[in-house]
Amino acid sequence: MEALRFHWGSALDSGQKKSTEQYWSELLDLDGAIEYAQDAEALGVESLLMAQSYSLPDPLPVIGALVRETRKVKFILAYRPGLMSPTLFTQIVNTLSWMSDGRIALNVVAGISPAEQAYYGDFLAHDDRYARAGEFLDILHRFWRGETPMSYEGRHYRLEEAQLGLGHKGGGRPEIYISGASAVAQHTAVTHGDCWFRYGDTPAEIAKAAEPLLAQGTEVGVRMQVLARRTREEALADLAEVMSETDENHREFVARFVAAADSQAVKNSFRLADESDHGWLSPLIYSGAVAYRGGPALCLVGSYDEVAAYLMEYKAAGVSQFIFSGWPARDEMRHFFTEVVPRVRELEQRAQAPLAAR
Repeated sequence: MEALRFHWGSALDSGQKKSTEQYWSELLDLDGAIEYAQDAEALGVESLLMAQSYSLPDPLPVIGALVRETRKVKFILAYRPGLMSPTLFTQIVNTLSWMSDGRIALNVVAGISPAEQAYYGDFLAHDDRYARAGEFLDILHRFWRGETPMSYEGRHYRLEEAQLGLGHKGGGRPEIYISGASAVAQHTAVTHGDCWFRYGDTPAEIAKAAEPLLAQGTEVGVRMQVLARRTREEALADLAEVMSETDENHREFVARFVAAADSQAVKNSFRLADESDHGWLSPLIYSGAVAYRGGPALCLVGSYDEVAAYLMEYKAAGVSQFIFSGWPARDEMRHFFTEVVPRVRELEQRAQAPLAAR
């Protein structure tokens, strides 16, 4: 079996030390982002996810800067169809592929909130946004297959004799991740993507959701937080610290945002948090930060050995990739990649040894 692949949540370190704090979104520390990306590279992080949101700097110019200051770490560009034409988007991604020597992947997101989409002048409903994403991705794939000049007429996009001079570096195309929990999101992943990414849940529940996608040849990935320490007692003590001094005004803001959202992934993560036993979805999955940080904040908490073993349970459930993050972001990244990942590799080698002996 292939080794688990581990990505990290961002190169934009807001300086947060607690999960309950509101993000600092009024500034861009580009020098700090470069140092963060270089740290990630040194630790062996495969990719950094660069999110797209009204509350964050736009990821496109930031990635353009970061790829020139790194050599190995990849960047997953999260972007929403509807913000620009598919021709222009393909042109930008192709350009980034040359700037980075191919270190660019895509996370296509249809949007989680009609209110936020309206900021950008987009008023499509949930399923219509995914239908548009399907057309968008269809056009991208055609460009990368070399179908130019290309004319296209769909419900959302129309192109006439479209062509681009600069192709993707080395031919081919970037790896494509599709996010979302709905049936239409899963269909989009199977039809146009390489990997379906979803928010966390227990390995047993992930296995149920993953089965139909795996049967159709689509990988399954999970987006979560992680907090791992030498012992479980240390992990719980640090969890209490990052959850202290709660900002109830921010919690109310998040609640209003979720109430207006139409994302099944977001609503499902809040449902799981509400139904969990005193903030724990399982002995290792803490749900108490979801109210402050949203769906990605289901947090895997435990000792280095416990977390590594639990990740192997996810692997047995069909998960092949993870995007993790934590608090403080850079410190947790260091804990995870220096202590947990080596333990996972050792467990993978042990599991592989009986197969190799056959």
